[in-house]
Amino acid sequence: MCCFSGPVRSVSLTRIFGRPSHRGSQFIAYQMKYDSDAKNAMILPLPTPRQGSEDAVRFVDLSKYDSFFKDLNRGFPIPKVLNAIAPPSPSRAGFIDSRLVVHRVGSFDASFVPSMDDFDRLDPRFTIPKDVWSKLPEYKDWGFAVFQLHELSGEPHPMAFEFKTRMPDKVFFPTVHIHDGQVHATEYFDHALYLQHPELDADVGAATGIPDPRRRLIRSTDIASTFVDVEKAKGIVDGNLLVHKKLLKGNLANKDVWIAAKSDSSTKKYGSLKTLLPLGILAPVTWIIRRRQLLQ
Repeated sequence: MCCFSGPVRSVSLTRIFGRPSHRGSQFIAYQMKYDSDAKNAMILPLPTPRQGSEDAVRFVDLSKYDSFFKDLNRGFPIPKVLNAIAPPSPSRAGFIDSRLVVHRVGSFDASFVPSMDDFDRLDPRFTIPKDVWSKLPEYKDWGFAVFQLHELSGEPHPMAFEFKTRMPDKVFFPTVHIHDGQVHATEYFDHALYLQHPELDADVGAATGIPDPRRRLIRSTDIASTFVDVEKAKGIVDGNLLVHKKLLKGNLANKDVWIAAKSDSSTKKYGSLKTLLPLGILAPVTWIIRRRQLLQ
């Protein structure tokens, strides 16, 4: 999600990674480029368990892996056709209530806000007013990860964390936009989403660089350990799984993205002949195959 506590001039090159764990939690890594006039904070609503505790989020320091998303992208082919927990910091930064633990996570000061009411425990400069949240009622019982941005502009290293999720059968991507204190029905997206799930790996064909027609995902050429430094990723990436990518570009509905990993048995695996060939080509090919069968 590109949710900022204050106005920003621009946000671009948003990249988000998501992977569920076997513990009923999900990993997220998030990186973007931004430009702001004043001190700002990124706020990420999360589908944590209802009435969750303050330990529902574990922050991960990726300050030593600034090229995380560049490495992820190395695992994808050019289309073949055209067309660990960071220790608490004594610094309070923008956070003012000692009951909310503040973590120094690389270049960020980060805190988990268990509920909407707990925003009163943060410096008002780094929150979004409740009247804005009221326009997004689905978040009324969610938790929130808050990252204070110390620079007015730039492309900081990825923000990363693991959170307990109420929807372990889906991979969640925070993509709702709040850039100017308003919630708009549509927003301009410039996002690349990356995800891992063993169910997805079992449901793909050869890597082509082309999105499959069902989930609109592109699969990596090989497992993640061949193009990602798994050790530097600190457990966020499973080196034995493929990575799948979804691109969001242009003016789109302003909402979060959920990707279900379970396959639909009524549809074919993508990468098959039927999904890769245009209908105009598929029909004569099918006729030839049937004709040969009759001649035999």
